[in-house]
Amino acid sequence: MKPRDVVELVALAAIWGASFLFMRVAAPEFGPVALTALRVAGAALLLLPLLAARGQVDSLRTHWRPIAVVGLVNSALPFALFSLAALAISAGLASIFNATAAMWAALIAWAWLGEKLTPSRLFGLALGFAGVLGLAWDKASLPAGEHGVRPAVAIACVLLATLCYGYAANYTRRRLTGVPPLAVAAGSQTAAAALLALPALAWMPPVLPSLTAWLNLAALALLCTGVAYLLYFRLIARVGAARAITVTYLIPLFAMLWDFLFLAERITPSMVAGGAVILLGTALATGLLRGPQRQTA
Repeated sequence: MKPRDVVELVALAAIWGASFLFMRVAAPEFGPVALTALRVAGAALLLLPLLAARGQVDSLRTHWRPIAVVGLVNSALPFALFSLAALAISAGLASIFNATAAMWAALIAWAWLGEKLTPSRLFGLALGFAGVLGLAWDKASLPAGEHGVRPAVAIACVLLATLCYGYAANYTRRRLTGVPPLAVAAGSQTAAAALLALPALAWMPPVLPSLTAWLNLAALALLCTGVAYLLYFRLIARVGAARAITVTYLIPLFAMLWDFLFLAERITPSMVAGGAVILLGTALATGLLRGPQRQTA
């Protein structure tokens, strides 16, 4: 990647790392579905005028079907699942499990797109999922918290969300290569907002959320969704899905930092150990880190 791509990747990791903090604060007051619906609607309101100003609306019309699929599997479903998980587990822990998105992407690329999995990449998948199981086992037995969601359910939601991300990265690569990133970002958020409109009306919060919750929602919608997805789809267009999704390696570092600084949540040894195993396995599984190469005479 070029220096510009690296800078954008780090910026994206810092922004998405903060999203776990914002969800942790806003989800209890809005509820997962309403929070997600307002999040993607706000992002769409930010991105659609930019799309029109750049004269790229025709790209959205031409490719609206695959863009709508991306809206479902890359925004509507995973955002709601992460918001539900935020009711039971810390932002730092959710971000560690979020790193499995790159492993799912590698596995789906092998099964769907025929990408080769070398022995070291297979070992990385096994190692990464072993880290997931170990960390999940450590947290899943905890009782439900004040919002009535068990950590085991929250962890399952996060892993399902990352599976959606892995599929979406490969789907975008297969069906939307060459489509302007802004069209994908704006269109996917618009589609997600349309898909969530009726469910959000059914699950509106019974009490008007506080100003703090609204400010966290605004940060989620405008910064962590609108700006972030513009960066993400631009990175996919420039460096490919496999490299773009390596942003998940950096997200836990920022998420745990923001979590510690603003919510004073503790970073436990099991989180550090489990996160290290997951990240090492993910790096091997995606080919970012290569195992020993066999020497030939």
